[in-house]
Amino acid sequence: MKSEDLKKSILQYAMQGKLVPQYSNDEPASELLKRINAEKEQLLKDGKIKKEKPLPPITQDEIPYALPQGWEWVRLGEILTKLTDGAHKTPNYQSSGVSFLSVKDISSGYIDFSNTKFISESEHQELFKRCNPQKNDILLTKVGTTGVPAIVETDKEFSLFVSVALLKFNNKFIDIKYLYNLILSPLVQAQAKENTKGIGNKNWVIDKIAQTIIPLPPLAEQKRIVEKLEEILPLVDEYGKNEEILSEMNQKLPKQIRQSILQYAVQGKLVEQNPQDEPASELLKRIKAEKEQLIKEGKIKKEKPLPSITQDEIPYDLPQGWQWVRLGEYTDIGTGTTPSTTNTNYYQGNIPWITSSSTGKKFIDSADKLITQEAVDDYNLRIYPVNTLIIALYGQGKTRGQISELLIPSAINQACATINSINQNYLLNSYIKLVFQKQYEEIRTLAAGCAQPNLNVGKIKNTLIPIPPLEEQKRIVAKVEELMKIVDKLEYI
Repeated sequence: MKSEDLKKSILQYAMQGKLVPQYSNDEPASELLKRINAEKEQLLKDGKIKKEKPLPPITQDEIPYALPQGWEWVRLGEILTKLTDGAHKTPNYQSSGVSFLSVKDISSGYIDFSNTKFISESEHQELFKRCNPQKNDILLTKVGTTGVPAIVETDKEFSLFVSVALLKFNNKFIDIKYLYNLILSPLVQAQAKENTKGIGNKNWVIDKIAQTIIPLPPLAEQKRIVEKLEEILPLVDEYGKNEEILSEMNQKLPKQIRQSILQYAVQGKLVEQNPQDEPASELLKRIKAEKEQLIKEGKIKKEKPLPSITQDEIPYDLPQGWQWVRLGEYTDIGTGTTPSTTNTNYYQGNIPWITSSSTGKKFIDSADKLITQEAVDDYNLRIYPVNTLIIALYGQGKTRGQISELLIPSAINQACATINSINQNYLLNSYIKLVFQKQYEEIRTLAAGCAQPNLNVGKIKNTLIPIPPLEEQKRIVAKVEELMKIVDKLEYI
């Protein structure tokens, strides 16, 4: 994928509300619009701006996709305090004076003063009365090459030709970098292309610019989107500098996005917390009681108590209602073995037998080998049920630490460990799985040995994981699955 296409995809996800999480405590965009309108009314009253022709309401047919809660569809002109363009007549140029910018001076996406034309101070002052570009405004190409924005980052005065539009807005309500990236997004660029009309030097007229349909998120989310774009887009720019590393970068970016999604998930930042959810502490009490009952009934073995969690071990604070635990306290963790390979009777059966090589897949739906009931009996193997998690304790390359989920009842060998929640009504295997996916690299570092470093069941049991309320576990798993599908699409666009 070319870097420009990748950038478009990222910007599209951003403007669909799919790049960063939404927070219910953010002030919704509807309130933001009220304040923008109130400010514009005051500016009109004070004579600082002129009354504009009302913009047409947005019809249902014009809405391209559904927005997250708290966002609003608006026309660009609704959020601007001023939208105009530069001089409609060619000025009297001179060898020096005030810079006079046209499309060519901002078509690169920033203002380039190195090759501008000049006009006199007096002519500039006359033009400046109507079109007054200032620091923290946005310029927009509207003739010829249309739809290119540039942020005014200088206090230097200059004037504009008709080929450039001037967008003024209140930076307290609209994040300038959000608006800049919004204009660059496929949504706005498609409208720029559609509405650029004429013969020869085609024009995106001011009225059509004002009518451009845009998504407006809460201000706090605008800032989060900008922060995430500033993290990701430099990677895309680097991606585009050298075509020889495109393939590597195409793999790197989705991986980083996936890791960010998982990081948000396990820190309680991906979905909303609901104070009505039963806290994890109550779930854990019931899991512990059930585990003790299973031990009493001889269904699982009693094990040596795990050490208490020290403050130094805790990597970050958790939301209210969550709790740090050692995995082995609230799950059933086991392993398997390898029946003798010299006894051919052991390997002519119909019972799936899994090795660490199968953990490279998200789900295990086929076996490395099939063993007999005789092998199961002779080696005291357990047949683990569907949805059991399988983690590789050792193996070649990146195998160690990989986690998969069984889709078929299976026995396993000694190179794997199994993880099963004591009760899926309290702790989801699917949630444990995404925690281990997030902690893949950390889990790998626990391995001992030189020739073939390996984990062991004890280290898996001692692993710290953050437990949210059950309902939030469900919300997290659903949101991660939704976002990972988007990232998968991004990877193969």
